[in-house]
Formats: sequence, C-alpha cells, structure tokens
Amino acid sequence: MPALRRREFITLLGGAAAWPLAARAQEPRRTYRIGFLYPTPRGAPHHVALFDELRRAGFVESQNLQLDWQGFGLRMEQFAEHAAELAKSPVDVIVCAGDVGTRAAQQATATIPILAVTDDMVGQGLVTSLAKPGGNTTGVSILATELDGKRQEILIEALPGLQRMAALVDSNTTPVRQLEALAAAARARGVELLLHRVTKPEQIVPAIDAAKTSNAAAVNVLASPLLFVNSSLIIERVAALRLPAVYQWPEMAEQGGLIGYGPRIVQIYREMIARQLIKLLRGTRPVDLPVEQPTKFELVINIHTAKTLGLTVPPGVIAIADEVIE
Repeated sequence: MPALRRREFITLLGGAAAWPLAARAQEPRRTYRIGFLYPTPRGAPHHVALFDELRRAGFVESQNLQLDWQGFGLRMEQFAEHAAELAKSPVDVIVCAGDVGTRAAQQATATIPILAVTDDMVGQGLVTSLAKPGGNTTGVSILATELDGKRQEILIEALPGLQRMAALVDSNTTPVRQLEALAAAARARGVELLLHRVTKPEQIVPAIDAAKTSNAAAVNVLASPLLFVNSSLIIERVAALRLPAVYQWPEMAEQGGLIGYGPRIVQIYREMIARQLIKLLRGTRPVDLPVEQPTKFELVINIHTAKTLGLTVPPGVIAIADEVIE
C-alpha cells in the first residue's frame, strides 16, 4: 500500500465494521487492518521481522492486509491523537510500544485489541497480571526493572575502580522506585549514581553532556522507547565524550555501543509479537492471551569500541559474553 496521509488512512478504514472477537480461522476475502503507535520508523529491523512473519502466515499487504504506515515515527505527544483516530476507524488490532503509547491506546478504546511491548506491564498497571491480563491489552513485558539493574552491575564489573556513574533516564518510562533501587545497588558497590532525566529527544545530548560535566565515568542508558529510537545519537555522543555506556538491546553494541545486554528486539518481534498478533487477528481475545516475557538474554561486548575509548575490559567480563566484537 503506498504511504497515505494519516486522515486518508483513517477515512479509508472508516467504513469497516468492528469484527467479533470470537475465535475463528482466517477469513477469505476479508481485509485485516492493523494500527500502530510507534516512535521507531517502519523500516526498523524489528518491524521488518514482524511484517515477514505476517506474510508467512498468509497476511499479505494489498491482498488481505492493510497497515497503518502513519503510526510509525511518531513523537510521544502525537500518540493520543493518533490512537483516537485509530479507535474511530476502527482497526482490528492496535500494536504499540512503551508505556506512553500503550496508555494512549487504552484511553482511546476499551474494545479494540491492544498488543503492546513495554517495560513492566503489571508494575505499571497496564494489565492485571501476566497470566490473566484482563481488559483488551496483552503483549510482551520485557523485564526492564530487573535488566536495568543487571546492566548496571555489568558496567561496574567492566570498569574496575569506577566511583561515579550516570543513568540516562526517560522520565516517561522509569518510575522513581526503580531509580531508588538502582541508586541503592550502586551504593552497595561503592559507586555513586547520578540521574540525568529526559522527556523528549532534544534533551538527550544536554543530559549526556551534563553527565560528563558531573565527572560521571560511565552511563547506563535505561530501557526506554525514547532512548532506543535515539540510540544512534546517544552512541555518537558518548563516543565523542569518551564515556563508556551500556544499552538495553544486544543489537546496540553491534551498532557501535560498548555493551548491550538483554533480549534481542528482533527476536521478540519475530517469535513473540508476531505469534500473538496472528492469534488476535484470527479471533483470540486479548483476555485469553497471556502476557509473555523473554527468556533468552545476550551479552554483547564491542571490544573495538572499548579500544577506541582506551579501555581494557576485564577477562572475566569478556568470558561471560555471548558475543565479542573485535
């Protein structure tokens, strides 16, 4: 489908009646419609993986599938408006990422299935429980609270003698209680943790610069859709300031970051989100589709980046890495 302006897409979908949620097989001569709420561009590798899996399952754009291309590359302040437009269409499923996008979808509709990837779906009150999500929302909860702490531990281990480090925090995503836990864990290791908060893209570089000015010797880039979509900018800036940093996705170390630890985002979309989305399109109710969590995590260390920063990563840290980039 050629790219349409947002309202053209909404108008095109406007005549489609909502379909019942009773379980059923894929229907012939039916067009399935998917709405999106994403800060990332549509060509991002995890989105491409999702579209590939849909095609393999028989959902083919321009044949029986219509995709909301205007739902990609949105700024957070655009989520609520676009969610409201999707709810009026209506689409068959809204796919979104992050707490802000998920809440925007939930506020827009209580009936259209919402498939979300976010940090802590239960802790943030987006679903009732993992096994019985309740309401119209399900998806993948990526264990951000635990993983942000684990990444902090890895960075401290990778930098012997570290005394002061920074956390780059998206205030839209990371709750205060989690930041307090990170600070306490750092103190227990004899490290002072400085918090540098952002809420929008233009604040990211000044926050990194402030971390450097405050004599932080490393940065933990916390889990966040905002920080992920600006990962290239972050990697470039910390490199310019010679600041070692750890990131939430292994792929980010492969793109030039020093350390990445967590599940692979492409794998989440290919193996989990795609399967859940196909079930929803075929009629499974969100309330009957448990929220999933990743079970495989990878540690990737970019030695080339370490050398550029003048660092020597301890052999013990390298030994536990799943991938070492020379």
